[in-house]
Amino acid sequence: MPYDSTKLKDWQIAELAEEKMPTPEEWREKLGLKKDELLPFGRISKLDFLKIYERIKGKPDGKYIEVTAITPTPLGEGKSTTSVGLIEGLGKRGKNVGGCLRQPSGGPTMNVKGTAAGGGNALLIPMTEFSMGLTGDINDIMNAHNLALVALTARMQHERNYDDEQLERLTHMRRLNVDPTRVEFNWIIDFCAQSLRNIVIGLGGRMDGYTMQSRFAIAVSSELMAMLAVVRDLADLRRRMDKITLAYDRKGNPVTTGDLEVGGAMTAYMRNAINPTLCSTAEYQPLMVHAGPFANIAVGQSSIIADRLGLKMFDYHVTESGFAADIGFEKFWNVKCRLSGLKPHVSILTTTIRALKMHGGGPKVVAGLALPEAYTREDLGLLEKGLPNMLHHIATIRKAGINPVVCINSFHTDTPAEVAMVKKAAEAAGARCAPSQHWLKGGEGALELTDAVIDACNEKNQFKFLYPNEMKLRQRVETIAREVYGADGVAWSPEAEEKARKFEADPAFDEYATMMVKTHLSLTHEPARKGVPKGWMLPIRDVLIYSGAKFLCPMAGTISLMPGTSSDPALRRVDVDVKTGKVSGLF
Repeated sequence: MPYDSTKLKDWQIAELAEEKMPTPEEWREKLGLKKDELLPFGRISKLDFLKIYERIKGKPDGKYIEVTAITPTPLGEGKSTTSVGLIEGLGKRGKNVGGCLRQPSGGPTMNVKGTAAGGGNALLIPMTEFSMGLTGDINDIMNAHNLALVALTARMQHERNYDDEQLERLTHMRRLNVDPTRVEFNWIIDFCAQSLRNIVIGLGGRMDGYTMQSRFAIAVSSELMAMLAVVRDLADLRRRMDKITLAYDRKGNPVTTGDLEVGGAMTAYMRNAINPTLCSTAEYQPLMVHAGPFANIAVGQSSIIADRLGLKMFDYHVTESGFAADIGFEKFWNVKCRLSGLKPHVSILTTTIRALKMHGGGPKVVAGLALPEAYTREDLGLLEKGLPNMLHHIATIRKAGINPVVCINSFHTDTPAEVAMVKKAAEAAGARCAPSQHWLKGGEGALELTDAVIDACNEKNQFKFLYPNEMKLRQRVETIAREVYGADGVAWSPEAEEKARKFEADPAFDEYATMMVKTHLSLTHEPARKGVPKGWMLPIRDVLIYSGAKFLCPMAGTISLMPGTSSDPALRRVDVDVKTGKVSGLF
């Protein structure tokens, strides 16, 4: 029976569900794993990817299901909840099902967005472990990432303090001549800490480091997190680890982790992070957690490793892309699937009536504040004006050769007439559509959605990429801007265009993926522009290079790699029972 999600908070539902959560030994038996293929970490376990995959790699792949969304409100529209609810629904239908979600960052968890564990009866458990570090992957990434900065800044100090002969004797390395104004790497921490966006390091005496400006970013924005999402195995991660560009020398040449001989130690920190963590839905279907890059500044996907594994272990494997279809699905489609060689059977477009009303011109939605009345009463006129945003995303998914399933993630304020209007519009655009009450009823509430997804999986699609791999960078950006965002074209700054020309002229960059950097709150580069804006150009002000992940990142607008903590963050409500050690207040 589902729990009463109208009265119980998420952490309370999690606490009740966790009482019957399978033990590592029960999971081993349930999933048919060998003894050394499951690595217990308290109540949860890691899956030894290499051992399991090597044993079952000859099995046919299951159905590959991706979950995305329309352009969201700042509250999010429930992609994780939909992913978990669908897994529970497939479980109710007797299917061998599993999936993978991204690991949440401590920044949003302790701020206003919450933990991304789903919600209500469509919840990932154990919620406390999931929300507060899990098996240490983000901590491993922080250590590996910051070690690169330790190596770089120490080297800069030693090069300043010693002449060439002394430097050769002490380091057995050539002088790197790092330009202190062109250090590209930043320090990372897994919180929203605006006071660390711009800092000065190395204050003190001659032995206290190299004095220069520096900065912090949030941990999940690390290039190492992006690498974890796209590598195929540990060997692939190790190869990439020596190629990360940390800075440039005074002649403009890149200074890499390989130059500093730090890649091996960085990989050593991440040796365990290569394995997905096994968690559970509240109805006890297996649910992996692996990688957690943001989608507006990185790839926004759980790992290729987990998808490769899940498609062998399960008949239906569910994965989720970050933010809306113009961001997360586009990167799933043209980057993740290209790198993995995997082709999806269906994509689910998570939709809420409140978000459609916002796109129809409804009042501003602010995370942490009560919804305005416009979103809690029937207003068919406002809803109808917002439907073009959903139709735009349906059209984007169809360009990939996929007929999507629209999931109306139900709220108690939705009316039958509103649901009927959304369903009629979605079906007229060529999509299946189903309302789903997984938050309220778990898998039982997701059966209509589940049946639509099963039907879609049994239908052959004509999956295709948006652009060929041979297409050059500027043409790729133009294609994405026009075909996915709906822009009239692209306006390059002189600096960005010069960089793009250099990348296009160098064959070494032909295999780099195009990773757009754009706000998730609008189809445009301007967060306040809702609906489906017309008559606009996408500005590209810079192109960043992630040489380990092999990404070229065109920057549309200004994106901060370090979010700020709000005036009323979630951290104020999190506490622990000192007698039992149980954590309360997570959401």
